[in-house]
Amino acid sequence: MFEIKEKYGIDDLREIMKELRSEHGCPWDKVQTHESIRMDVLEEAYEVAEAIDSGDSALLKEELGDLLLQVVFHSEIEDEQKRFNFDDVCDGVCKKLVYRHPHVFGDITADTPDEVLKNWDNLKAASKNEEKPSDRLRSVPKLLPALMRAEKVGKRASRVGMDFRSTAEVIERLRSEIDELEAAVGKENDSQIEEELGDILFSCANLSRFLQKDSEKALTFAINKFIIRFSGVEALLENEGRTFTEATPEELDELWEKAKTDSHLS
Repeated sequence: MFEIKEKYGIDDLREIMKELRSEHGCPWDKVQTHESIRMDVLEEAYEVAEAIDSGDSALLKEELGDLLLQVVFHSEIEDEQKRFNFDDVCDGVCKKLVYRHPHVFGDITADTPDEVLKNWDNLKAASKNEEKPSDRLRSVPKLLPALMRAEKVGKRASRVGMDFRSTAEVIERLRSEIDELEAAVGKENDSQIEEELGDILFSCANLSRFLQKDSEKALTFAINKFIIRFSGVEALLENEGRTFTEATPEELDELWEKAKTDSHLS
């Protein structure tokens, strides 16, 4: 019989998950597989990031719990197959932390964050049998958002000397890639257009890295700004008793500029 408590801990969470997955548990929980809840891990991780950005500690606590639930859920699925359990997950990450922090738990010296990161990367590469620099690039997860993956690949290439020498060089490369896209558009070459567009986006990710800005964050800000201004145009149209389809492109441009000005004033 499960005990209702005022305060629960990690062991309680594990027992609740076992109960939900048991024969007499929840009809939904007990039929889930790694594959069926695979995307939930990504969704919960993004919700944790959003909670961090919001500065809301109560929301962050809730979202961290949801993310922890995913770890316990997947661990329980593996435990049922006698392959590993949650304790093994904890054991593995503890050993990894000790191994990759020899400046804390061993006799290696690392006095700055940069030295720590360099040691971490070298130890990580060794533990994963990444012998060549290209192995380090290939190990960046393919499921990462493309801009984030581009920044990580660029950063790892930079560590072995394969990089631009200045921000000005990156900007010049970006201009060159735009010219190449324009040429591809002129030729109406569909595959080349996609390739050149990708080169522009990759150059933008490199530029973000050189400017020490987060490209995902910058793009998210731009998207949110667009939505605010779009809503402003919509409101202006509603004041006139019109919809988007009833306005000409020229009128929409004028309203966009007005909404842009108004959003700066608000």
